[in-house]
Amino acid sequence: MHTKLGPGLLESVYEAIMAYELRKGGLHVIHQRPLPVIYEEVRMKIGFRPDLIVEGKVIIEVKSIEVLAPVHTKQLLTYLRLADKRLGLLINFGGALIKDGIRRVVNRLPES
Repeated sequence: MHTKLGPGLLESVYEAIMAYELRKGGLHVIHQRPLPVIYEEVRMKIGFRPDLIVEGKVIIEVKSIEVLAPVHTKQLLTYLRLADKRLGLLINFGGALIKDGIRRVVNRLPES
């Protein structure tokens, strides 16, 4: 996808194509569905919208910027905590090489 399209497009383009490709591969993908935030027993509908949730387990946060900043990893970790998910991928399509723009983010692992 990155090789075909190159860097510099809007995040929404990469999100839509990534959702399409994952679905084409047989995976269940939720795209931009609002999730509520629960704070002190209060459920707030004004929560957040993860870019993609794959198979109900992995949150993918898509960026299209020159360089990822530490705040982007923190943002994804917050999304993982609020959604009670363990694994996230932060993918930046803004760089020349996609391999340099992929970060794996793990929320607290279950105790064994």
